[in-house]
Amino acid sequence: MMKLTKIREKLQELDLDAILITNASNRRYISDFTGTAGVILISLTEAKVIVDGRYTEQAKAQAKQFEIVEHNKNLLEVSANEVGKMNVKQLSYEADHVSVSQFKNYQKQIDAEMVETSNIVESLRMVKTEEELGLMREAARIAEKALEHVLTMIKPGITEKDLSAELIYKMQKLGASGPANDPIVASGVRSALPHGRASEKVIEKGDIITFDFGAIYNGYRSDMTRTVSVGEPPAELKKIYHIVRETLEYAKEKIKPGLTVKEYDQLAREYIEEKGYGKYFIHGIGHGLGLDLHEGPTVAANEVFEENMVFTVEPGIYIPDLGGVRLEDDVVIKKDGIENLTPSSKELIIL
Repeated sequence: MMKLTKIREKLQELDLDAILITNASNRRYISDFTGTAGVILISLTEAKVIVDGRYTEQAKAQAKQFEIVEHNKNLLEVSANEVGKMNVKQLSYEADHVSVSQFKNYQKQIDAEMVETSNIVESLRMVKTEEELGLMREAARIAEKALEHVLTMIKPGITEKDLSAELIYKMQKLGASGPANDPIVASGVRSALPHGRASEKVIEKGDIITFDFGAIYNGYRSDMTRTVSVGEPPAELKKIYHIVRETLEYAKEKIKPGLTVKEYDQLAREYIEEKGYGKYFIHGIGHGLGLDLHEGPTVAANEVFEENMVFTVEPGIYIPDLGGVRLEDDVVIKKDGIENLTPSSKELIIL
C-alpha cells in the first residue's frame, strides 16, 4: 500500500489523474506481478493490472492490492476502455519506455491527454526497503560462492566460455533464477576490454582474468567484479591491480548521503589520475542496482545519494595490448558508512 500511496503523491504533485506503467521492472516493483506481459493503471482512487488470460490467476495471487482486468487479444483497446471508465483526463505515460509508434497508438485510442513523464517509479526504486536489501544480500552471496567454486577450476587450457558457463550453472545450483548479465570473462590482453564477453580464448599461464557477473535472486541482482592471475602477472599489471584496489577502498570510504553521483565519480577519477593512469579509467565509477542491472542513481542523471540506496563501486584501468584490472563491490549507503554486500577478499589471487 505504501508504494501506491507514494505513486499517488507523485501524481498529485504533477497535477495528473493517472499513470500508465508499461516497463516490466516498474510493473513488478509497484504490483509484485512477475508476469512478462501486461500494463498497470493507477489513479488517485483505483489501481488495475491488465493482463491476458495466461496471467489472470497469477496476477490475482501476486497483485493483491490491484483489480485484475483480463483482456482478450487487444491490450491497448482494453486499456483505453479502462481509462474511460476511470474518468481520466490527463494520463501520464513512461516516456523512457515507450516507442514513437506506441505513443501514436496511445493518442489514437486513449481518450485522454497523454502527458510525458520520466522517472516516476524509478525514483521510488532507488531507495531500497529492508525486504529488497535481504534479496540483494542473497543475490550477492550466491555470486561470491559461485566465483569461489570457479576459481578452483581455472588452469591453462580452459576457455573463457567454459568459465562463464560454470559460473552460470553454479549460481543456479545455489538458488539463482539466472545470471544478472551475460558474464564478462576477459583474459590476457582481452582484459583491457571493459565489456569483454567470454570468448573461445584459451587461458594461458601469465594471463590476468577479469570476471564481472552477478546473480538474480527473486528478481533482484548482484553485480561484482574480481580480477585474478594465472601465475605471476606482468609487473605493470600487478602495479595497476594495487592502484585499482586502493581506489576501490578509498571510494568506499567517501560514499555518503548528500553527495551527488558526479561529485563521487570525480573523487575516484582524481585518485587514479594522481597515480598517472587517469586516461585509462574510461567509464563511470558505478551505478545503481536492484531489479535492473543498471538503474538509478547514475552519473548521467547526477542524482544525490540517500541512505539505503545500493550502488556499485567499480574502478578500473585498461591498457590496450597489455590488459586491464577492475574490482567491484555492491554497497548499501548508510548514514555513517556502508554495508558491503560483496565483502570477499580483494587481495590479488595468483592461481
